[in-house]
Amino acid sequence: MITLEQIIANAIAEDIGDGDHSALACIPENATGEAKLLVKQQGIIAGVEVAQKVFAMIDKNLEINIFIKDGQKINYGDIVFNIKGKIRNILQAERLVLNIMQRMSGIATQTNIYQEKISDLKTKILDTRKTSPGLRLLEKMAVRIGGGLNHRMGLYDMIMLKDNHIDFAGGIEKAILSTNEYLKKLNKQLKIEIEVRNIEELKQVLKIGLINRIMLDNFSLENTRKAVELINYNYETESSGGITLDTIRDYALCGVDFVSIGALTHQIKSLDLSLKAL
Repeated sequence: MITLEQIIANAIAEDIGDGDHSALACIPENATGEAKLLVKQQGIIAGVEVAQKVFAMIDKNLEINIFIKDGQKINYGDIVFNIKGKIRNILQAERLVLNIMQRMSGIATQTNIYQEKISDLKTKILDTRKTSPGLRLLEKMAVRIGGGLNHRMGLYDMIMLKDNHIDFAGGIEKAILSTNEYLKKLNKQLKIEIEVRNIEELKQVLKIGLINRIMLDNFSLENTRKAVELINYNYETESSGGITLDTIRDYALCGVDFVSIGALTHQIKSLDLSLKAL
């Protein structure tokens, strides 16, 4: 799994290359200064702790004074933190910090908007694997900051039998039995989730069992209620497919445990933040 330190190191290498020639050309080597992270849009801030790591990796002597922590609500004009030290190094970190924090804050804000729709219900919001390649760790961290939960980090930490797995395996029964044999053979303790496309497939799954969670893919509200009744809390339930801000509460009211929303990470608008000299 890619670590946060690897993501930051790769991003620094991508941006700086053989040197920040703009800063090297006009900023004296030992010049010091201070800058502030200014909020220009209402939302939920995310990426403050990551920004600390970015600054430290570029220059461990940079001093950061944090006023607003990850997960807090922000408004136009708020100052999230001040950063003080060598100006060249602040400028090297500027765009990387903004890119990370703007995107993470956009995801956290979007997640929080969805979460507030169902905050009084038992249903929890999940993200998906629809993330930017190489940035999944950051984006899923932002979902958690915004009040959601991570479905799974990748293909390795949970088994998800989707329609193509089932069709290629030769049907629901073969897919489930083969999966259980595989886990037993390797002595792996992974949860098994299976996707069903209709009530008939659901009945097949319920007959076989040997799974942990059932995903109701593109079910209508009527069929979701029927499915929850049939499952009768014997397995975890998840609604997925085309669920929007306007419909999430209706699906949650059907009694499902989870609702997964791909748009949390792949259809978001970055929050407007700016790093300004003091």
